[in-house]
Amino acid sequence: MSQDLCALTASELVEAFRKRTLSPVDVTRAVLERIERFNPVFNAFILVAADEAIEQAKASEARWMSGQAKGLLDGVPVSIKDLILTKGWPTLRGSRTIDPKGPWNDDAPATARLREHGAVIVGKTTTPEFGWKGVTDSPLTGVTRNPWNKAKTPGGSSGGAAAAVAAGMAPLAVGTDGGGSIRIPCGFTGIFGIKPSFGRVPAWPLSPFGTVAHVGPMTRSVADAALMLNVLALPDARDWHALPHDPRDWRMALDQGIADLRIAYSPNLGYAKVDPEVAAIVKNAVRVFQDLGAKVEENNPGFEDPAPIFMAHWFSGAAFLLKTLPNEKQKLLDPGLVAMAEQGAKVTAHEVLEAQLKRGLLGTHMNLFHRDYDLLVTPTLSIAAFDAGKEVADEMLQSRWTDWTPFSFPFNLTQQPAASIPCGFTKAGLPVGLHLVGPRYADGLVLRAARAFETARPIRTPKL
Repeated sequence: MSQDLCALTASELVEAFRKRTLSPVDVTRAVLERIERFNPVFNAFILVAADEAIEQAKASEARWMSGQAKGLLDGVPVSIKDLILTKGWPTLRGSRTIDPKGPWNDDAPATARLREHGAVIVGKTTTPEFGWKGVTDSPLTGVTRNPWNKAKTPGGSSGGAAAAVAAGMAPLAVGTDGGGSIRIPCGFTGIFGIKPSFGRVPAWPLSPFGTVAHVGPMTRSVADAALMLNVLALPDARDWHALPHDPRDWRMALDQGIADLRIAYSPNLGYAKVDPEVAAIVKNAVRVFQDLGAKVEENNPGFEDPAPIFMAHWFSGAAFLLKTLPNEKQKLLDPGLVAMAEQGAKVTAHEVLEAQLKRGLLGTHMNLFHRDYDLLVTPTLSIAAFDAGKEVADEMLQSRWTDWTPFSFPFNLTQQPAASIPCGFTKAGLPVGLHLVGPRYADGLVLRAARAFETARPIRTPKL
């Protein structure tokens, strides 16, 4: 029974709570038991608050029994990435340089909205130090592992969140995405996640990496992500980048179909090197859109590799982040983060301004591209999950995590909504992700296309 409860989606749980066929207390206990069993294996959580979660679940149960549900997620277990503030709990950001004593007096917008809607927050998930890379290990928490194969990485930087969702340790997770950090681990662990349009989900404090950083949902179904986005996208005055609040229900058009859509399929963006097995799986998956009535054309968006633009933003952000740390704390840092910051410190103000200008040109280019195409579809990643504890799959071919994530970070630069949905498995049994990119602010369109794909290729979870 515990396994069955942990396999249910948030949407199914809310309906069961409404009908009083399930109790939030029983569900929370089942999730906590699963965390106790599997977190030692996958290392997805840095903090588990079992007693607090049970108290939240009891309060939720009382509300449901009295017919006064608090919100859209009342009683649903959820995890929070350890880059996002949670009142009363340390937010250590994967780093030994942060004092756990705090004070911890604030909830970030995402945390606050989840509490207001009755979600049961079970704990905080692991991240690489300050979310700097596309895999999840840190000097503070060690190595996080993939539920499909514990020898492999779940990706990052929201790797703990992805591992938790894939392994049934709560159906919902809050992730962040500054260069692919929601979509990378979703691709490696076979779950769904969307990086909403920049500003759609309010964030505070602002990321030290600047306006490439997004907050979004990670789930086992598209409907759950839409449901969660209804909550996360509610307004918060602390984020001055936030979009004007759109009061729509993001679930409403999910099942509208995609027969009206024009989709550009780009197998490599015109320049990326993709593992042949991954490329074949994605190519086969794209046929699903044709079968569902969409008009699909193979076409690259026509921009050059924007890695230098992204690295000027990301690496200089790392240098800025670390420059205020005293020398004794510098020694506690992940050596890879230090090396990246040292590169970033060499980026001049002129080069940063030039990168910002080129970023704007890239954004304009994609705006024009979407006059002809409603969506761009690519692989989520160029490779399948590789050995845990490594930043790159092959040090002879790759030097940084950005070398194997060519499909994700361009769309942080352009601030477009982009999602990863599982589309198949390698011969080794590892998930492969399909990447859906929409025009800026067309989050609903990305969700609708993902939902259509999901109806043809339902999401599978590992048998643990």
